[in-house]
Amino acid sequence: MTSLVLANLTASISELKKRPMKVLEEGEGQPVAIPNRNQTVFYCVPLDIYEQLVEMAEDQGLSALADGRMADDQESVVVPLTEL
Repeated sequence: MTSLVLANLTASISELKKRPMKVLEEGEGQPVAIPNRNQTVFYCVPLDIYEQLVEMAEDQGLSALADGRMADDQESVVVPLTEL
C-alpha cells in the first residue's frame, strides 16, 4: 500500500526519539513526515505552522456556523463597521 507524503523530509520514529529537536531543526521550519513500516503515521510540525492550522480550522468552523445561520432564513442585521 502506498502512502502520500506531504513533506520534503522524513525521519524515522527511532531518530525522532533520540533527537527530537534535531529532526525539527533539519526540517528548516517545515513539517517532517514520520513513517512506520513505510506508512506515514504522523507529522512533526513546527509551532507556528500548527498555530496557523488551528486558526484556519477555527475560521472554517465559524464560517460554517455563519453559513448555517444565514440558511435559516433569519432576518439580517446591518451593523456599521464603527460598531465592530
